[in-house]
Amino acid sequence: MIRIFLLFFLLVSAAHAQRFPAKPIHVVVPSPPGGPPDLIIRMLAPKMQMGQPLVIENRAGAGGIVGTAYVAKQPADGHVWLFTTASHVNTPPFNENVPFDPVKDFVHVTLAAQNFGQALMVRPDAPFSTVQQLVEEAKRHPGKLNYASAGIGTASHIPAELMKSMAGIDIVMVPYKGVAEAVTDVLASRMDMFFVGTQLAAQHAKSGKARVLALTGAKRWKGLADVPTMQEAGFKDYNLINWFGLWLPAGAPAEIANRIHAEVVKALADPDVRQQFDQQGLEGVGMPPAEFAKFVARESVFINELARKIRR
Repeated sequence: MIRIFLLFFLLVSAAHAQRFPAKPIHVVVPSPPGGPPDLIIRMLAPKMQMGQPLVIENRAGAGGIVGTAYVAKQPADGHVWLFTTASHVNTPPFNENVPFDPVKDFVHVTLAAQNFGQALMVRPDAPFSTVQQLVEEAKRHPGKLNYASAGIGTASHIPAELMKSMAGIDIVMVPYKGVAEAVTDVLASRMDMFFVGTQLAAQHAKSGKARVLALTGAKRWKGLADVPTMQEAGFKDYNLINWFGLWLPAGAPAEIANRIHAEVVKALADPDVRQQFDQQGLEGVGMPPAEFAKFVARESVFINELARKIRR
């Protein structure tokens, strides 16, 4: 009986894979248009030959929880994808009652890209020009400074909370729906600081509209060659980068995941994509499904431990 069931399961899986894709594919980005994951998948999608159109859907809300939970409940036939950031594993430990498990409820297709960390961008008239001066200002005036956050567990929230924890300072978080609104308020000096993508930070720093004090990764980025890392600024072992991956609902056939991964790898090798990535401060990865699954599991353990340290 067991053998018959397994044979039936394999035949059904093979049939699904052969029919894939049978209709347009919806790629859900659980954040607003214009943010890093949205831009990255829009770079890759035109280069991917899936046989059906790739329709990008922005389903923002709750730091990515809304869109991610939506994908987790969709049919596992490969016609609905999730493309998002490290917030996929970062958000759950910082929120209660998250309706999905980032490891168990998805098929892990590929880690498509990563950056050099986030940039600590501050308002143009800030009374500090280095991270150490920022820390000193925060210690002199506890609770006076604020930072913008695009959502709990996102790449703008965790770096700030880790900085607060390591320096022992009190800086108030102000939530935003997305990156664009937060950047606007920093440039207008309505917010003191924001951890944002390196390319966007470089753009505003070069125009003189904002200042960049540090990068959260372990190495400098050529687009902001004069900006130190947080480690260089005195935060030992501080190393946070943002990464961008693609997932399917749990139960999707391995054949479909492998095909999508192969197309992502081809897209990453395209000269136009490589040039755009270089300009955006991104590195293409294209990690295979099995390796990506292990990576996500490790990251989940790491961020849960980090969340406990931050909450102390």
